[in-house]
Amino acid sequence: MTLQVPSGPRHSFRFGLPPSLGNETARERAERLAAFLQRALGKLVEVSVAPSYETLAKDLLSGRADAAWAPPFVCARMEAMGVRVVVRGVRRGMSSYRAALVGRAGSGLTLDRLKGTTAAWVDRDSVAGYLLPTAYLKTQGLEPSRAFFAQHFTGSYRGVLEAVLDGKADVASVFCPPASTGLTYSTGVEDVLGAGAGRRFELIAYTDEAPNDGVPVAMGLQPELVRTLETSLLALQSSAEGLALLKDIFNADRFEAAPRMGYRALYRVALASL
Repeated sequence: MTLQVPSGPRHSFRFGLPPSLGNETARERAERLAAFLQRALGKLVEVSVAPSYETLAKDLLSGRADAAWAPPFVCARMEAMGVRVVVRGVRRGMSSYRAALVGRAGSGLTLDRLKGTTAAWVDRDSVAGYLLPTAYLKTQGLEPSRAFFAQHFTGSYRGVLEAVLDGKADVASVFCPPASTGLTYSTGVEDVLGAGAGRRFELIAYTDEAPNDGVPVAMGLQPELVRTLETSLLALQSSAEGLALLKDIFNADRFEAAPRMGYRALYRVALASL
């Protein structure tokens, strides 16, 4: 993948969203985010939902997007090519998370009983939806390509969880905070499917941790615009509108300034998942 820095003036600010929480949900809320950013930046803003994590990364590198809400592995790829991540999400007071491997309630699935089952994953670049769980399974002596009868990619967390509920898959993976101890209120199951949904699943295992999602900015973006974007995102928690955007779009309580090269350790996870 080559880095292309766009030339010439920008007439609008383009912000990309990932498809991980479902395209329809993201599109419904993109207009609210666009309105907020337009007021904050003083520019026309376009918010779009990328069809895949790969497209999101390519849009940033080519300059088709000026900034994006990106999963950790995309942030790691951006940093490796000199792109700056300005802020990252904080959830329940934590700037890292892990994944929970889950099955249908009553299935009795354990790590020892995964062979021959079907897995549903989000995207090959999704950390909690693919990279963390597959890397973890390898540390447990389970090579996913051999252990599973089939592996499917749905493009969203809702898709993988519904695949398990519909019987199209036996196991899926969803994001959760490091301190999780169950599937009610403490994992992405209820964030994605709503209150009470945790009772329809059972926990198989937790993975290691990874840094939270972040907001990388394109190489050609003016420094003043980068500072304004960073300041605006860090201040979201100060208003009712901002808190609603944090919850509905970013699934975060607030943003914090991202440390430089804070995602570098994820290359170990990516290599382990190959």
